[in-house]
Amino acid sequence: MDTEVEALVETFSDKAFAEAAVSLLASEQIDAWIRSDDAGGGLPNLDFARGVRLMVAPADEALARAILNGGSEEPNA
Repeated sequence: MDTEVEALVETFSDKAFAEAAVSLLASEQIDAWIRSDDAGGGLPNLDFARGVRLMVAPADEALARAILNGGSEEPNA
């Protein structure tokens, strides 16, 4: 993972929760994507063991965290 290109916002144990978070961030005009190692979808049980990572651009990290936490964290301006 290139930390200059993407930032880890949160890790989920289920891809459905991660996809819901991506949708929420998209509704706020933040591009987000999922990183997981589940053998190309062939072994979905690995998502629980290894986690499903929600990634964003580093510039969007603080705002994405605030949105996912219900606005409880204010992003640095």
